Amino acid sequence: MRTARCGVVPYVRIDIWSDVICPWCYLGRAHLKTALASYDGEVDVIHHSFELDPTTPRDATPLTVKRLSTKYGMSEAQALAAQVQMTERAAQVGLTFNLDGQRSGNTRDAHRLIQLARQHGVQDAMVERLYQAYFTDSRSIFDVDSLTALASEVEGLDVSEVSATLHTDAFTDHVVADEQQAHELGVTGVPFFVIDLRHGLSGAQPPEMLLQVLERAAADSARP
Repeated sequence: MRTARCGVVPYVRIDIWSDVICPWCYLGRAHLKTALASYDGEVDVIHHSFELDPTTPRDATPLTVKRLSTKYGMSEAQALAAQVQMTERAAQVGLTFNLDGQRSGNTRDAHRLIQLARQHGVQDAMVERLYQAYFTDSRSIFDVDSLTALASEVEGLDVSEVSATLHTDAFTDHVVADEQQAHELGVTGVPFFVIDLRHGLSGAQPPEMLLQVLERAAADSARP
C-alpha cells in the first residue's frame, strides 16, 4: 500500500497508445507531464504500440511532406505550412521540432524496442529518447543500427541484447496484441489515453483536462 503523512497516496494507472512518428502524440506526452506535475499521487504509465501506417515498406523513408500530401490530399505547400504550424504549437509547450527534410517510415522495429525496454523498466525513457531523436535531433528511428545507437543512450538497456532482439522478430506479438486491443477499444487515432482502466481520452488533450480525469479516477478508486 502507498502511504503518506496524511494517509493513503492515490494511485492511478495510465495506458497510452501512440506512435513515435506522431507529432500529436509527442504533444500529448508533454501535456501529460504538465498534468502529472500538478497531480498529488502515484501513477504507472504504460506505453502501447500503435502504428499509424503499418503498410509502409521497411526500406522506404519518404519525405514526411510528401506522405502528408498524399495521405490528406493536400499540396506540398499546404503540408509544409502544416508542419510550420505544428512546430509553433510544439514550441508553446517547450518542445523543439526540426521538421525540415523530415522523413517517415515503418515504426514496427521502434515499437519492438519499446516493448523490450518495458521488460527492463525503462520504457518511458526509451519512448522519450525516440521522440526527441525523431522530432528534435533529426535522427532516423527506422533502421536497426539507428535504434540500437539510441538504445545505448538509455540507462538500463544492454546494446548487445537490443541488437540481437531487433535482428529477430521478437516482441512482434506484443505489438500486434497492443494494436488488437486498440481495435477492440475502438481507437482510430492517437494519442489515446485510458486512465485507471475506465476513462478514455482521445487526442492531445490539454493538461487541465488530463489532470481533472486523473483526480476523478483517484477519487473513484479511493471509495470503498
